[in-house]
Amino acid sequence: MDVLIINADDFGYSEGINLGIVAAHKKGILTSTTMLANMPGFEHGVELAQNYPNLGIGVHLTLTCGKPLLNDVPSISDNDSFHSLSFYEGDFSVNPDEVYREWRAQIEKILLTGIKPTHLDSHHHVNSFGPMKEIFIELAQKYNLPVRNNFDVPSCLKTTKKFSMDFDQLADEKEIWKPITIKNLIQDCKEYHSVECMCHPGFIDNVVLNNSGLRDLRAHTCGELQNEKYKEVFEENNIVLGNYRDI
Repeated sequence: MDVLIINADDFGYSEGINLGIVAAHKKGILTSTTMLANMPGFEHGVELAQNYPNLGIGVHLTLTCGKPLLNDVPSISDNDSFHSLSFYEGDFSVNPDEVYREWRAQIEKILLTGIKPTHLDSHHHVNSFGPMKEIFIELAQKYNLPVRNNFDVPSCLKTTKKFSMDFDQLADEKEIWKPITIKNLIQDCKEYHSVECMCHPGFIDNVVLNNSGLRDLRAHTCGELQNEKYKEVFEENNIVLGNYRDI
């Protein structure tokens, strides 16, 4: 069986992003998402999730967006907010214990809602930086969760065989149907048998306008995911749209 996981990052970022993700799931091919536990749309996302049991929901661990859940993590925060991504793009130093405790708190907050996470990934791929990789692996083992294949995943963890970011690129071109790119995605599914395609759908609200570097692209991606031709072509090629429970 060839499984394609279309995963939306940033569930819980804002109500607008939540509604866009749900629309792409309900009316389109989105099958999976990962949730931010520390952002303004978290409670709204939890409420929405109760109505969509087939939407796989993982944990979108963050160190670069919003505020920490814990108040005693000075090495990963500045003025009560996480450092920006640029902090991690140069030489940096963090306390691994603070990262572990903060990420564990994010996972536990989601578990307390009754959501059973399908997998782990991270905002801005920060799990692949420095000591965060080992902490990420430790937490994935502790909670027995699959992970995104965006780093050298050890054999003890479950992941997809291929990771792709094609859908955001599709939407950025502002054309609805792009058979060459979709052909490549189908070929990946046939070759690797399990593929995650990351994307960032959402509706634009004030939280997004004031805080996110991705704005119009989110709306274009949301529309792209609802194109009926995708379901048809995946069905024709015997590709199952699923989530991390299906690998």
